[in-house]
Amino acid sequence: MNIKITPNNLTKLEKIFEDAKYLLRFEKGSFTSGYCILEDKKVVVINKFLNLEGRINTLLDILSTLPLDEELLTAESHKLYKQILNSKPVQDAGEAADAGEQASEN
Repeated sequence: MNIKITPNNLTKLEKIFEDAKYLLRFEKGSFTSGYCILEDKKVVVINKFLNLEGRINTLLDILSTLPLDEELLTAESHKLYKQILNSKPVQDAGEAADAGEQASEN
């Protein structure tokens, strides 16, 4: 999703996590991807050394993969969340089939 890199947009993304009852923390750590998700505890830890653009891009990546309870979101957060989900790249049929085969093998 093309979102402007502004502190206000970072706040809007953080609000989505807050509405969905996820604890969003910015901590020091050696995260390979820049973040860590503890789904059972609903905690998302972001590398605190990421700049504004890195934080926004990381939150967008997480939101496009993390299933949230949309009923908990406010109207504004729900609208932004839907835009993020709709802009996520769609796998083509071949990639989807390969992913399904690999998942069933494991």
